[in-house]
Amino acid sequence: MKSLRLPISFLAIALMGLFVVSCQSDSNTAQEEAKADIEQADAVATSDNVVPTPAASEVPTGPTTTIEFAESRHDYGVIEQGEKVAHVFTFSNTGSEPLVLSNVKPSCGCTTPSWTKEPIAPGETGEIHVEFDSKGKSGKQTKTVTVTANTEPAKTVLTITGEIQKPDDAI
Repeated sequence: MKSLRLPISFLAIALMGLFVVSCQSDSNTAQEEAKADIEQADAVATSDNVVPTPAASEVPTGPTTTIEFAESRHDYGVIEQGEKVAHVFTFSNTGSEPLVLSNVKPSCGCTTPSWTKEPIAPGETGEIHVEFDSKGKSGKQTKTVTVTANTEPAKTVLTITGEIQKPDDAI
């Protein structure tokens, strides 16, 4: 029995040695693959390796103009929880090119905007109608609506605020 322990120990040591050598060669292979990936990343973009960009409608292209809002902030005041309130932000195209609003995005789902979709001629006006639903809200609220247009800068932020009170019968 004692005579078998020594050969088994040598066999176990030999297997561990092979395992260590094999792991090192895998490590070298992984390093070589990583180096190849880095070199490939420096390659020129082709139609095979181009990553698509965000939707073009998000950032307008073409000639820019200027926009002027009658007001960029509106305070609803104190409203009761569950009420829906609305406000219309009016704006003018104060530039020399047609004004196009490509996107009007609220900061949360409780705020719903609708806006003039047609190009606004220089000197003309348009509207952004913003509705706020106070259902499930309470206390001081501030929400924003980001307007993206062919202006410089491309984004303008409108702000609505209000104080929401729970009804007297609510606990």
